[in-house]
Amino acid sequence: MIQEVIVVEGKNDIAAVKRAVDADCIATQGFRLAPREQAQLRQAYEKRGLIILTDPDSAGERIRRWLTKAFPLAKHAFVPKEEATVPGDIGIEQASPDSIRNALRKVRYREWQPVEEFDWADLLTYGLNGSPAAASRRAEVGAKLGIGYANAKTFLQRLNHYGVARAEFTAAVAEGEGAE
Repeated sequence: MIQEVIVVEGKNDIAAVKRAVDADCIATQGFRLAPREQAQLRQAYEKRGLIILTDPDSAGERIRRWLTKAFPLAKHAFVPKEEATVPGDIGIEQASPDSIRNALRKVRYREWQPVEEFDWADLLTYGLNGSPAAASRRAEVGAKLGIGYANAKTFLQRLNHYGVARAEFTAAVAEGEGAE
């Protein structure tokens, strides 16, 4: 059983996570978190820790930011967008058990003292910004690093705030280039 409580958006996400791993889950129901669920989240955060696993879409990112402000020491897991999408729907409930387990193996911490290891020049040098293929390359590298897909600004922030090492980054970029 996973020690931390996994925070997802809805009851279908809980079912998907439980098909993948043995874990306790709490659903936020979007931003409609009732006082009872808020108290459960606070207690879980203080006693066991949280892993935030929101949908790989804009609403999921807003919920992740909101939860990160409330629970700054929570861990983060990301399922790549293409692994959580079916025609007409995107979400953790669409992800396979393997995709969820893989995301949970790559859990990241948001660092209190982020190291500004990466800058805009890195994104440009490695084709992660400023080129037609940049978005797909960020998605691929983000999946390999376990930091998920993001626009260039958020991707750079995640590189610096989730403890990604330079060697880990260059290996993920090189692995992506070898697949082309």
